[in-house]
Amino acid sequence: MVLLRPGKTPSGQEIRSHLRRLVRRIRRRWPNTHITLRGDGHYGRPEVMAFCEAQGIDYVFGLPTNAVLRTAVEDAADDVRVRRAEGSAPVLRRYAGTRYGAKSWSCERRVVARIEASTQGLDIRFVVTSFARGSAEWLYDSLYCAREQAENLVKLHKAQLASDRTSCRSPLANQVRPVLHTAAYWLLLTLRDRIPRTHELATAEFTTLRLHLLKVAGRVIETASKVRIAFAAACPHAMLFCGLARSFRPAGP
Repeated sequence: MVLLRPGKTPSGQEIRSHLRRLVRRIRRRWPNTHITLRGDGHYGRPEVMAFCEAQGIDYVFGLPTNAVLRTAVEDAADDVRVRRAEGSAPVLRRYAGTRYGAKSWSCERRVVARIEASTQGLDIRFVVTSFARGSAEWLYDSLYCAREQAENLVKLHKAQLASDRTSCRSPLANQVRPVLHTAAYWLLLTLRDRIPRTHELATAEFTTLRLHLLKVAGRVIETASKVRIAFAAACPHAMLFCGLARSFRPAGP
């Protein structure tokens, strides 16, 4: 879902409206699939959490720090701070859990804290979740932090495909631009997925793929039944290009 919006922090109502449309489309295609949402602190709004609970959706969202939360995990934080100092460790990380309910929430919810003590001081991060089971460490490290890969893909979309450009005068034209950039994103992502895992370009960024596989010199020869591409003898990825072309060929009967 690609949508232009003002460059400000979204409200809970706005996020809920976007999620409602997204969930509706997912369940139309996969009605029996259980959905789990994870997001940063922008998603930790009462409207969003209430929507997820009403729809039977599990979630784990970032939660801004406040004095009440810090007080709830003060004992665990003090223990981590003391253990790090006694062991002269550069960094020590522990996890804790508590129940918390803000005034704007309709009920108390489970909150997990990641407590990290280092030579630079104490750093505490909180997430709120609907999961009643699972350790605090698993919820934070394995479930919540797994969103980092999705953020890397968003960065590829924005930084290496220039999808944040809105240089058209018409708002409608600017809305069409992200759709075209998204199409380019899927083309490059599909191309990268077809590269053998052992090849050096299998994990390359889009800029590298464009330089090595798309912006290359060659002679194109068209015949009635074929299109031939002749590369220079020194082209380092000519064989890979040939293999990729074969992989996209539709299977015969």
